[in-house]
Amino acid sequence: MPSLDPVLSEIYSTVLEAAPFVIGAYALIWLVLLVYVVFITLRLSKTERQMALLEELLTKKKSIHE
Repeated sequence: MPSLDPVLSEIYSTVLEAAPFVIGAYALIWLVLLVYVVFITLRLSKTERQMALLEELLTKKKSIHE
């Protein structure tokens, strides 16, 4: 069985040593993205509830003045 070229061996050892950091960075980015999406979703639902309440109040106000 042929041995690995010394240059490739050095490259692979460097890449494999850095793998946990790369995986950790990707995991952190995905976690931050998930938190952001949840935050935006919660804010959107709150805004939609407020809009519905305002529309209801506006409809009541129009019916009173007519």
